[in-house]
Amino acid sequence: MDIFQPVQALADIVTYNWLSIARDTYLARAVNFFVYDVVKIGILLVVVNYIMAITRYYFPMEKVRDILTKRRWFGLDYLLAALLGVITPFCSCSSIPLFVGFLSAGIPLGVTFTFLISSPLVNEASLYLFPAVFGMRLTVLYNLIGIAVAIAGGFLIEKLKMEKYIQPEFLKFKSKKQVEAEYENQKVPFKDLINHWTSEAMDITKKVYPYVILGVALGAMIHGFIPEELVVTYLSNKSWYVVPIAVVMGVPLYANSVSVIPVIEALVGKGMPMGTALAFMTATVTLSLPEALMLKKLMKWQLLAAFFGITIVGIMIIGYLFNFLF
Repeated sequence: MDIFQPVQALADIVTYNWLSIARDTYLARAVNFFVYDVVKIGILLVVVNYIMAITRYYFPMEKVRDILTKRRWFGLDYLLAALLGVITPFCSCSSIPLFVGFLSAGIPLGVTFTFLISSPLVNEASLYLFPAVFGMRLTVLYNLIGIAVAIAGGFLIEKLKMEKYIQPEFLKFKSKKQVEAEYENQKVPFKDLINHWTSEAMDITKKVYPYVILGVALGAMIHGFIPEELVVTYLSNKSWYVVPIAVVMGVPLYANSVSVIPVIEALVGKGMPMGTALAFMTATVTLSLPEALMLKKLMKWQLLAAFFGITIVGIMIIGYLFNFLF
């Protein structure tokens, strides 16, 4: 069951009933996409930020951060973050609310980026749609390599020591002790706790959400008005340089894996090499210009460039490897 089905129903009502836009047109696809993602990501932002505000208050995040930072886990923290990304059904932009929550909770930067890469790259679609479309062998290999790319990307970002490039307002929140100190260490009234959590959650949401709207608007225009034939024309070639071209063409686009897998199946059926098709799909679902606009509010360009650069290299490796194997 799709928990966002009511949001899709609302998007359909706005597009086809209220605005009376004809179905199966470029404009209808763009508007429907915009309404759906703006509402869905807005809901995710509020819910996740609220949960994280409560978690920060009650849970000793400083201890969790210290445990993870001491690196006693031999990479298990990265693996757990990657597996969390696998089970969360989010596209690149929908993953950002959880990413913000992890940052504000003090989770190490590399672990949070492992999740941000893994969530759109390896998810429920690659688990249950891939076997029917591409077979079990390719499915298993893609998911294993995807998890490895996410872990390697997060590990590299951690080693680069780029915490200083996170915007500080997303890392500074009152602890339980600080809140209680304002009440002279007396029990904080529950109503005041609700107000405190709401204030924290809405403060983050208000800072990020305008960039969500701008990013989704750009993604909707690209999603609605760039025809599939344009992609096929440039990516059917089997030359070595087509994989980088596929990545470059995929990054500006914005789609989730469920919607793009049928397109990839059609492209492979028209002669596109498997690795090239997967590189295009992976770039489309993992990186996007709308995602870059949202992340720019959270971090400085140096960290954003490192994230995109490392992920693009990982995607190209996937493309070349699958072209070689298949």
